[in-house]
Amino acid sequence: MGLIDQIGRARIFDLEQPRFAGMPIHPAHKPGYFYALHRRHRDSYSPEKHGPRSGASGVLTMMEHSGTHIDALCHQACDLTLFGGVRVDEVERSDGYTAHGAETMRPLLGRGVLLDVAGWQKVDALPLNYAITAEDLDGCARAEGVAVKPGDVLLVRTGYGTRWADEATYLNAAGVSTSGNVWAADKRVAAVGADNMAWDSMHERDPRTNMMLFGHVHLLVKHGIHIIENLNLEELAAAGHREFCFVGVPLKFRGATGSPIRPLALIEAQ
Repeated sequence: MGLIDQIGRARIFDLEQPRFAGMPIHPAHKPGYFYALHRRHRDSYSPEKHGPRSGASGVLTMMEHSGTHIDALCHQACDLTLFGGVRVDEVERSDGYTAHGAETMRPLLGRGVLLDVAGWQKVDALPLNYAITAEDLDGCARAEGVAVKPGDVLLVRTGYGTRWADEATYLNAAGVSTSGNVWAADKRVAAVGADNMAWDSMHERDPRTNMMLFGHVHLLVKHGIHIIENLNLEELAAAGHREFCFVGVPLKFRGATGSPIRPLALIEAQ
């Protein structure tokens, strides 16, 4: 069977959350998202001049880090230094970054692994602000019989994908702790992602560095591992799939610190 035939027979799980005004937005990225019709069908409808056809188009204004998206390596710095020792002041311009911008992110196409931590703990969603530890990730992987390997896309389910319409709850979702981030980096994955706002536990402060969002530095800056946020993992988890072909393609926004992404999980049809 050829590749095209295999893809055509695959079951596809869409891991993106819908985008709309009023969806949860991190406070640092307000106002987040706005779409408005600019040209309506009635504006161009003229059967005498153009026949029955009409067209419509809109204006989209959004932060890079709104909705389901992926972080470019220029998104975070540590002591004003990006991944690879690149100094911020050497590559930062008013129109973006000349290094590690969104246009440099390759399409993600390869093995994906889902660690359903909420399901493993037998809850619909983990407690508010719960910090997922290395022991949680390792225990979940062992229980589900999957091994996280170099180059994988590692996805973690907290259960908060079902709270996408409730910003107050969603902004207090569980996330990955300092030890969990070290665990993920040690696996040498290509990217990580979760069904929450920031991947990290947003209310945990690393005691050694005094940093919030420790993983954003440890993964992006120290190890060059991309972070995908605001995933919808409910259908994939409910179907019981823990290994799959992951497909995610960032947009080539030159110099941008992130990009919307349409992530898919492909499962071989039985």
